[in-house]
Amino acid sequence: MKEVALSAHSLAVGYRSGRKESRAVLQDIDLELHQGEFVCLLGPNGTGKSTLLRTIGKMQPLLAGSVEIGGHDILHLSSHTLAMLLSVVLTDRLTVGRLTAYALIGLGRYPYTGWAAGLTPEDHRIIQWAIRATRSEELAARDISELSDGERQRVMIARALAQQPTVMLLDEPTAFLDLPTRVEITGLLKRLSRETGLSVLMSTHDLDLALRSADTLWLITPEGRVEYGAPEDLILRGALQSTFSSSELIFDSDIGGFRHHTPVVGSALLIANGLSEKWMRRALEREGFKVFDSRAANEHNEDLDVEIVENDPAKTSTWRLRADGKEHHCPDIGSLVFHLRSLS
Repeated sequence: MKEVALSAHSLAVGYRSGRKESRAVLQDIDLELHQGEFVCLLGPNGTGKSTLLRTIGKMQPLLAGSVEIGGHDILHLSSHTLAMLLSVVLTDRLTVGRLTAYALIGLGRYPYTGWAAGLTPEDHRIIQWAIRATRSEELAARDISELSDGERQRVMIARALAQQPTVMLLDEPTAFLDLPTRVEITGLLKRLSRETGLSVLMSTHDLDLALRSADTLWLITPEGRVEYGAPEDLILRGALQSTFSSSELIFDSDIGGFRHHTPVVGSALLIANGLSEKWMRRALEREGFKVFDSRAANEHNEDLDVEIVENDPAKTSTWRLRADGKEHHCPDIGSLVFHLRSLS
């Protein structure tokens, strides 16, 4: 078992409205983040993800319990010492004026140099290592104001890495990024945890990426509990389904993602294989058909048959649709679905 990098014991987080009055958002939290582990923090809006992260990072006072990094209670650590153990990347867009990416990454060395001292050769070596580790070489000389959101986030991660922390906290680091960049940033954090032994805790709304990338999920439920475990274990326990399903959407444990509640309008026999079978099945289910394959052909009375047909010698494929006693040939899935709608 790897060493515990960060732990919370009987932790309560929330807000103080006075010396004696407080409102707990989450309480009785007992969690551990291990060395080299990549954890995604999930939960519906308003359940306390940012509050939990800010409390762990000592940016917000805890209401009860304790948080330890490397076995040290954060309340007993100076800001200077804490910055050597913990780095933070927030969603808020940082205004830094005219500063190169290299200079911004260099600010990660502040816990070791202070504001007055200059960077030593060793500091520059670590900055260059952080740049290489985040694959930001082409960004280093550019002005921060000229970078895209994704490039800026990559630089902010490099700055946090230059602190040489034990733990990195990130609050929605991919919130305003397009899909390819979200995948890229998430993959970067996963790789850094593996290659450097860094422990990463990232809050996110991107359930699909979290399920595919995280070693462990911390899931805040609407009831204020924090469920944790491998993504697959939380699915098998029904935790994700009960947390995220609604009257319009359901979390489908078979596909590990959301789908709409669609009224069943009929059944379909699908004869195909490979990717063609997968995506035609998805299209038919989206239209409200319960789909069976050839193994169930004698067990059900389907409203329609769908079969892929290869036309030699060109090896082009068409779809054959049998419905209402008639046979139709469609060149692609879109055409077949369009024809289905015209039959209803």
